Amino acid sequence: MAKSIPRSKLKSDDIQNIFEAFEKSDPNPKGELEYTNNFTLLVAVVLSAQATDVGVNKATKSLFEVADNPQKMLDLGLDTIEGYIKTIGLFRNKAKNVVKLSERLLENFSGEVPDNLEDLQSLAGVGRKTANVVLNIAFGHPTIAVDTHLFRVSNRTGMAPGKNTDEVEQGLLKRVPKEYGMQAHHWLILHGRYICKARKPECYHCIIEQWCKFTPKTLES
Repeated sequence: MAKSIPRSKLKSDDIQNIFEAFEKSDPNPKGELEYTNNFTLLVAVVLSAQATDVGVNKATKSLFEVADNPQKMLDLGLDTIEGYIKTIGLFRNKAKNVVKLSERLLENFSGEVPDNLEDLQSLAGVGRKTANVVLNIAFGHPTIAVDTHLFRVSNRTGMAPGKNTDEVEQGLLKRVPKEYGMQAHHWLILHGRYICKARKPECYHCIIEQWCKFTPKTLES
């Protein structure tokens, strides 16, 4: 029997209106990590765990200039990779993961980033969220990558409440209108990052405030 997910607090028309507002405001939302191909995208997303996109971009700019495929990354060696990414939190463990995932890509996938969830999650440092980001950006799959921002927005708005990321992901996959499947997680993450902030959401200039179930709304200070 399939596991039930919490019911949305919003009507389907409200959810439709929210995504229409997002599309009108930002028709082509993009992730903020910088990359040059599927491999560097994968590495960037792995490095972004518990780190800011800005910080990752600063660290990987020089790294990706000299290592844009698994073999070049392995040729650098662990110590050199650590030197490039030492400004990122947990850099030692992340460098080890980059080495291991590069090895596995060469050994099992001919050096290419796989385009399915199971194979991606077999790579070091790649969890479901990371895999979903890669599947969406690199391969055009309508996935939902639930990070802390998206988890917060989904619960605050009432769109897809859930006690954990799996519940939120399944709720959004069920409720996001199909025509917005490709862009949905970008809009929600960016909204959480810049408007629906953790400590003090900026409801006073929120474009979806009229449909949001979060109370109390915050006023401009």
